[in-house]
Amino acid sequence: MKLDEVIISKAIIESYKDKLIEALNADVAIVGGGPAGLVCAYYLAKEKYKVVLFERKLSVGGGMWGGGIMFNQIVVQEEARKILDEFDIRTKKYQNNYFLADSVEAVSTLCSKAVKAGCRIFNLLSAEDVLVRNRRICGLVLNWTAVEMAHLHVDPISMRSKYVVDATGHACEVIKIAERKSGVILKTKTGKIIGEGSMDADYAERLTVKNTKEACLGVYVCGMSANAVFGGPRMGPIFGGMLLSGKKAAREIAKRIYPLP
Repeated sequence: MKLDEVIISKAIIESYKDKLIEALNADVAIVGGGPAGLVCAYYLAKEKYKVVLFERKLSVGGGMWGGGIMFNQIVVQEEARKILDEFDIRTKKYQNNYFLADSVEAVSTLCSKAVKAGCRIFNLLSAEDVLVRNRRICGLVLNWTAVEMAHLHVDPISMRSKYVVDATGHACEVIKIAERKSGVILKTKTGKIIGEGSMDADYAERLTVKNTKEACLGVYVCGMSANAVFGGPRMGPIFGGMLLSGKKAAREIAKRIYPLP
């Protein structure tokens, strides 16, 4: 049968339009498709919450793709290896408490499992602002990343969610917007973003999980965003804390989701 270019275009436009409209009201909106965001999305979607994830780049995976200095191997510790086992991602023991995984297998599997669990992922969309009602963040303001990069004056669209997750890594973009534009007082020692410190893999891995919590009303932080907001060092190419952080964020949010007024 002969293929028609217009039918191909209509199929893409109609199906994407329907998918995006459906995503405008969600239980949880995750910003950032790195390992922490993908793991968080998977565990929430697995429990049948309506989860959407927005990634500003063309591909998800964050820094996991490149491993260390573009050597596409990652390291996880024993506790986090159990999560990779659950995702059926192969690991190899290097020595006690150090396990290796192929970064490409890891990212592609995390993404696939999250989508198959029910998470809707939208790439090339950036969160440029937040919705605030009664001092609580209850959604996102979205625009195409290309619009942002080209500095075009194009108005955005908005979506609502019961919770937002900032999984944007070092930049902690959602919290930064909330602090700068909305005057939100954060649940940190200073009420503001504390910022990340220099590398300390052991301490950073532990703090990443400890700092995974609600940073302001309606927004949880996970992954490196948690250390950037609450203050903690970076950890380099060990990704166990990212995985554990995403799982913790999902667990904590699942306990607290309730209908918005």
